[in-house]
Amino acid sequence: MHTPQHFRETRLDELHRLIGEYPLGVLVHNGPAGLDANHLPFELDPEDGEHGSLRAHVARANPVWREAKDGDEVLVIFRGPAAYISPNWYPSKPETHRLVPTWNYQAVHVRGTIGIRDEDRFVRGVVSRLTRVNEARTGAESPWKMGDAPRDYIDRMLEAVVGIEVEIASIVGSWKLGQNREERDRIGAAEELGARGDDALSAAMLNVGPSGKVPEDR
Repeated sequence: MHTPQHFRETRLDELHRLIGEYPLGVLVHNGPAGLDANHLPFELDPEDGEHGSLRAHVARANPVWREAKDGDEVLVIFRGPAAYISPNWYPSKPETHRLVPTWNYQAVHVRGTIGIRDEDRFVRGVVSRLTRVNEARTGAESPWKMGDAPRDYIDRMLEAVVGIEVEIASIVGSWKLGQNREERDRIGAAEELGARGDDALSAAMLNVGPSGKVPEDR
């Protein structure tokens, strides 16, 4: 991922935060037929290793778990909020008109090695934790839990999936939030996004300084 220095995010806690908030990642693997990509919800274990580890599951019918060998290098991509930015949203536009459209976004690229975990205990644990975390986000008074379904049904469902684990070797983020623009332009674009309902990206743009570093009092 090409990441100019002023957009580059290396703080591990911030990178982990985005993965936690946007856990649907793209697992990219170079298989027998070439590059293959799978969209999977991941669980992050920030304490496992220097950079953490990722865990997920795939359908047993998905060939990736047979094609990928333990230790194969993989790339996992997580994308946070993103939006088109119009030059019309920059207060400086009427002065020079020397502006062009762009896209602002937050993204994390994880490189690591994959391990195939076709064990009931591993799969059951991953599915249970992913369910618990994501059900909590629904705000339901009585979140769905695996115990709500008949045991034999859940067992059959779990038999139909295979676990995977990615040991993170490196992790980097691109926080493209208008740090290369004048502060008034960055704020103007952020406020326009907020007015259009893009609250997450708007907040991120308002909370990052021209240096590309989030203020200490965040």
